[in-house]
Amino acid sequence: MKESKKVFIAGTGKSGIAAARMVLKMDGEVLLYNSNEGIDEAGVRANFAEGEQTRISFVCGELKPVDLRGIHIAVLSPGIPLNSEFITLLDRSKIPVIGELELAYQASKGKIAAITGTNGKTTTTALVGEILKAHYKKAFTVGNIGEPFSTEALNTTEDSATVAEVSSFMLETISDFRPDVSAILNITPDHLDRHLSMENYIKCKKAIVMNQTEKDYIILNYADAELREFGKSKTLKPHVVWFSSAEKPEGDALYLVGDSICMTMDGTETEVINVHELNLLGVHNYENVMAAVGIGLKMGVSLDEIREVLKKFKAVEHRIEFVRERCKVRYYNDSKGTNPDAAIQALKAMPGPTLLIGGGYDKHSEYDDWVKLFPGKVKKLVLLGQTRDKIYECCRKYGFNEVSFAEDMNEAVKTCASFADEGDYVLLSPACASWGMFKNYEERGEIFKRCVEEL
Repeated sequence: MKESKKVFIAGTGKSGIAAARMVLKMDGEVLLYNSNEGIDEAGVRANFAEGEQTRISFVCGELKPVDLRGIHIAVLSPGIPLNSEFITLLDRSKIPVIGELELAYQASKGKIAAITGTNGKTTTTALVGEILKAHYKKAFTVGNIGEPFSTEALNTTEDSATVAEVSSFMLETISDFRPDVSAILNITPDHLDRHLSMENYIKCKKAIVMNQTEKDYIILNYADAELREFGKSKTLKPHVVWFSSAEKPEGDALYLVGDSICMTMDGTETEVINVHELNLLGVHNYENVMAAVGIGLKMGVSLDEIREVLKKFKAVEHRIEFVRERCKVRYYNDSKGTNPDAAIQALKAMPGPTLLIGGGYDKHSEYDDWVKLFPGKVKKLVLLGQTRDKIYECCRKYGFNEVSFAEDMNEAVKTCASFADEGDYVLLSPACASWGMFKNYEERGEIFKRCVEEL
């Protein structure tokens, strides 16, 4: 959007407000839309300065053709599915539809790294953000991790660097988005309630390379069969850098050798760091570190600068986050574990007997692989939310019977504390989304931490 235009923005949450503010700063006009008739227009308008109010119009509930007069382009917030009813009206009106990520990209400058995958995105993005800050005078960390890209897009310069955590929802609505370095960390079933099939979900993830060229790079997980095949495809344009915790891939790669993360670049093998120098638990986090190192190097950061960051970096909030030790029992918050594969990695990271809190909103996931890990590892499972019966039946199928139900987080935490012995671990890693009981995974994690502190 290079000139003053009227932009339709669907969604009045964080992404929609950020996109609207960016458009207004570029002297555009905004039509804000929310399909909820009961939305508080005054509350939404309070996000904007008084001088901007005359350039904002607002529609809630039913969208009519007359509302779209003069609209140049439509911008969707990531949470809005492409099969929403009002999208049909946009199509009929021949209004191009993009996402907030694409809008911000078109207004941004400088180098960009983009990270997607089912799990590990937030930790890897946060680590890359710190790596970029060690080298660039201006570095931005945006996307799913916290601040929408459009919050910072106009602050970027030709000499700045940005790392964005991008979800499958965001990648559904890109057109020109082209990162200098992209990464797909892994692909396991998730968000099938929206994408309807694994084929659709995988297609969205792979779209991150859609506009990349031979001058660009992609970081891929060699241990993921889908990504290994993708990376070896003759049609893939960006240069591939592999990472693997299981074996040493051919070509440019990062990998584990005993307790050391090593790399081969341009035929030269180098030790990056010993895992005991890291402040992160679990093999999955070593994979996140490998991916971050690969991204940092290809974004122009030196290995020495990267090593210094790795030694200081600590787990992000809500991702295997240590909360406290009480009566020689350690409590960990993994509220970000919103699907079974993420919960599997968190459980594997626990060094001893674990009392596990799980359950939540049903994203049509299957829990078999998670539950199979329970015998000999999980001392007690406490279930919450919409999926608790589904998970309980899965436990019964595999003969795991140490299951309790709780009505809220406080009861779940107290139940775990009552069964825990010295040397045990209490872990919130729900394997489910938070919706229904909580606004988001952050609120769920904060409530868990508060309940733990109040024991």
